[in-house]
Amino acid sequence: MEKKKKLDAKEGQRLLHQMILIRRFEEKSAEEYTKSKIRGFLHLYVGEEAVAVGVIQALTEEDNVLSTYREHGHALARGVDPKAIMAEMYGKLEGCSKGRGGSMHLFDATKNFFGGNAIVSGHLPIAVGMALAAKKQKKNKVTCCFFGDGAAAEGEFHESMNLSALWQVPVLFVCENNLYAMGTAIRFTHSVQQLEKKGPAYGIESAAVDGMDLLAVMEAAEKAVKMIRETGKPYYLVCNTYRFRAHSMFDAELYREKSEVEEWKKKDPIPKFQDFLLKENLISAGQIAEIETAVEEEIRKAIAFGEDGTWEETGDLTRFVYSETQSI
Repeated sequence: MEKKKKLDAKEGQRLLHQMILIRRFEEKSAEEYTKSKIRGFLHLYVGEEAVAVGVIQALTEEDNVLSTYREHGHALARGVDPKAIMAEMYGKLEGCSKGRGGSMHLFDATKNFFGGNAIVSGHLPIAVGMALAAKKQKKNKVTCCFFGDGAAAEGEFHESMNLSALWQVPVLFVCENNLYAMGTAIRFTHSVQQLEKKGPAYGIESAAVDGMDLLAVMEAAEKAVKMIRETGKPYYLVCNTYRFRAHSMFDAELYREKSEVEEWKKKDPIPKFQDFLLKENLISAGQIAEIETAVEEEIRKAIAFGEDGTWEETGDLTRFVYSETQSI
């Protein structure tokens, strides 16, 4: 990993902890899914950890974050409690969405984390609206919206890009280009596969970055957020990455060769960043082992919290169906 950003040991270890936490949380989620403890859809973020961790470092606590249905990594990087996330996936009342949303609808207003959206690209117009609100309220606040390459082929993407440029709103569009929209390769969904080229068509400054390189993502995100805060204009950042797992737990993954996946695993952002920290004497092998142990304990507590959580009473199933039925 090329040295692009000066880090101290404490910061480097914190970032590594975040990426390992996401990886182990996802692996454990898959395990619990096979036990039928987690139901419904489950989309794992394994392989893409550098994007969520890298981009979110550039944001403040006051900034907004919106995500797709593959959002566990974003929620964890944003600081949402792993216990509340796991309880949500278990369908328990102690979950961050009271057990009503599950894996695809994580939400925590205290962290300005607004989902978790199951409709492909459906949250992009919401992000533009939130950025417009911040502009009208004269708040120096960025709205960061994560989405995949599949969403970049949808009409809402183009509408949102156009309106954000027309209205000059402070929104950061982050495309996590993992090369596959569900089971369809990008060459079959985009006539121009360099997705960053779509931004200039709307007059939006754009960039592409290696999404498997944490420091590169951090540097690109910091530049983007700095520009947004200074100008109030939107920015479009494409992070070229890869998911090591199937699209979802129901995916037979017949659309790509195993050899392709193995080649991408050689670019795994976690060992890549570990090697950088070791080379720069910012961490020791013993400290890496300590991080792994600490993460293991965090995951254990999250599972226990989900297991011990409360099921909603069947008599309350109609709550929140309409806003006027009953308040929280």
